[in-house]
Amino acid sequence: MAVSTVTELMTFRYNRGLVSKMLNFIMNKLQHRRVLLGVTGGIAAYKAVEILRQCQRLGAQVRIVMTPAATEFITPLTFQALSGSSVHTQLLDAEEEAGMGHINLARWADVILVAPASADFIARLACGMANDLLTTLLLATEKPVMLAPAMNRAMFDDLHTQQNIQKLKSQGVVILGPGEGVQACDEVGLGRMLEPEELVQAVTEHFQTGELAGLNVLLNAGPTREAIDPVRYISNHSSGKMGFALAQACAEAGAQVTLVAGPAQLQTPSGVERIDVVSASEMSEAVMEKAKEADIFIASAAVVDYTPVEVAEKKIKKNASEMQLKLIKTNDILTNVATQDDTTFCVGFAAETDNLEQNARAKLERKSLDMIAANWVGQSRGGFNSDYNALSVYWKDGGQEIDSMPKPELARKLIALIAKRYHEKNTT
Repeated sequence: MAVSTVTELMTFRYNRGLVSKMLNFIMNKLQHRRVLLGVTGGIAAYKAVEILRQCQRLGAQVRIVMTPAATEFITPLTFQALSGSSVHTQLLDAEEEAGMGHINLARWADVILVAPASADFIARLACGMANDLLTTLLLATEKPVMLAPAMNRAMFDDLHTQQNIQKLKSQGVVILGPGEGVQACDEVGLGRMLEPEELVQAVTEHFQTGELAGLNVLLNAGPTREAIDPVRYISNHSSGKMGFALAQACAEAGAQVTLVAGPAQLQTPSGVERIDVVSASEMSEAVMEKAKEADIFIASAAVVDYTPVEVAEKKIKKNASEMQLKLIKTNDILTNVATQDDTTFCVGFAAETDNLEQNARAKLERKSLDMIAANWVGQSRGGFNSDYNALSVYWKDGGQEIDSMPKPELARKLIALIAKRYHEKNTT
């Protein structure tokens, strides 16, 4: 084969791989995100179906809340069939309210998009009314709220509507649109709901913070397994959920992210390079190979502290009543990274069963870290294998508590704090 042909083939394969990675990133921009889609009464309600589908294609979980007026334009069954989950329409639903349904929905969402948002709905929300499920959960939520107005041009221009919109803007509500064009009433002007593509793009951009733009972030996550023989190993209960959520949050913040993962049955976050390892020595080798390029290193892995000196070549038979293992310490990956280069911003983790702050701060100083995130582990305390966690974050001259919440949301808050501390260190 000619040299030029080989070169072209290699280039094609490389470009195909690059395109594949880019498509995966584009198609999973809302991976693990929870979008609550509110639908109010208006002819544009049919477009909410496409918003649902596009959010799903980008990896989001979507739940639907409809006002009574919305059900006059499109049936809840349509959304239920497409979303695969129940559509919420009633405030006083006996089954839902037994678990405070409107509060649960308000807490579940990462972002709430109301599309279309009618003039009536905007007026009721601006007045602080809670006379249906959607207005009630919006009063109960602390999550970002986006409204996509859709109404006749005269209704949109009306002084009351404009005052209501300005009031909601002053309260932090994001108003998307409206657009201009021919309306269902054959009039032309402002009032058309933005197209689904534009609204989904706005939701996507909300999560792209840019706080770590241009930075290389290296993380390790999950447990390690230290072989005793071909069928047995030493490990721990780490699921890797927190580390994978952190990798996702770093990618959303604009970083170039490398994730060194121990045995974890989790999907690779979009936009993240993943390196799979098994043992502590393999994790150490992979991390140290990438560490020189890293601006930030986040050591969220639960690396086993000791490994057998010898690994049996064959399965150890259960003959004796006792068996002794001789163990040796594994490499301290975090310390090695922290001491090899002062310019790498190092963040450690501490899982504690007692004296959380004392032990965490001692580790912070002993390993020369920039920050440490500590959490309780043990029975009834969350941490390993839980979908929720809370963190106590410490640095040399301060600290901050992050209350219990789903790990993806917790990860975003921690990454925002890490980004802040990193930029403060590198601008002073």
